[in-house]
Amino acid sequence: MRRAIIVGTGSFLPDGILSNADLEKMVDTTDSWILERTGVRERHILTDDAMATSDMATAAGKRALAMAGMQPTDLDCIILATVTADMPCPSGAVRVQDKLGASNAFAFDVSAACAGSLLGLDLGATLIESGRIQNALVIGAESISRYVNYQDRNTCVLFGDASGAMVLRASEETTRGVLAVVTHTDGRQWELIHVPAGGSALPGKKVTDPTLFTVHMSGREVFKFAVRALADLSAELLRRCGLTNADIHWVVPHQANRRILEALAHKLEIPLERFIINIEHTGNTSSASVPTALDEGVRDGRIKTGDAVLMLAIGSGMAWSGAIVRW
Repeated sequence: MRRAIIVGTGSFLPDGILSNADLEKMVDTTDSWILERTGVRERHILTDDAMATSDMATAAGKRALAMAGMQPTDLDCIILATVTADMPCPSGAVRVQDKLGASNAFAFDVSAACAGSLLGLDLGATLIESGRIQNALVIGAESISRYVNYQDRNTCVLFGDASGAMVLRASEETTRGVLAVVTHTDGRQWELIHVPAGGSALPGKKVTDPTLFTVHMSGREVFKFAVRALADLSAELLRRCGLTNADIHWVVPHQANRRILEALAHKLEIPLERFIINIEHTGNTSSASVPTALDEGVRDGRIKTGDAVLMLAIGSGMAWSGAIVRW
């Protein structure tokens, strides 16, 4: 049986730093209020107007390819998960293809907000397992800071910019690789997190209120939905793989909010010490969240060969996705 294995990871965080102290000067908030409710101390922000989402995605992709020992021309497919592409068209993925010089690949975007990178992993693994391709570059990249209302203290304290990448390769190995991926959506919950304007329903030329181009979120409802959905998803993945919570070495979750992660750890009965958490210094980076945390865990040596890694993410849609990977 063909299986997709992750042979390279990479990430990129822009140089600009927005600290809680900076936010105290911009909106009615305090460092202690932000830390208590979100777990975020600082977040990386694109401050270079010449830099776009595709530039961050390209940087992370290059680092993942270097770890995999591959050239861009070796790629068969590029999947970019983003809701903040450079422009409405063409896709962000073809911009990355051009900047990488991946002339032999086909490229496309997926849009599932924070769950996007794991949806991309699902699609890349499926293409490999089917025999359609030999390898894929999956990237999650977001410039969320450009869609944040910095007068809304409930959202502006959360988000940062970043990109993370995974290189998948076909393998005949039976012990390693992507064991299972599951994705769900519930369109009835679309209003919980959304950007109202800028699409065909509310085009920019008809909008006079600039805040309609920014993220709107019902935080309390998202919290309740996220903990329940991710706990159920984890149980579904474990059943599919014939594993138990005790078999999981590391959980790599979407870095949405530290309170969500603490509640999820309690639900899963997996100690928080086995969660790879970087939200303190990155904030919520949407689709980049899981692959940047994964890259951190790989590069600092926490994730080792043979480890069972549970990856989980939930975002606007509502969309939620998870995977179990044997490293």
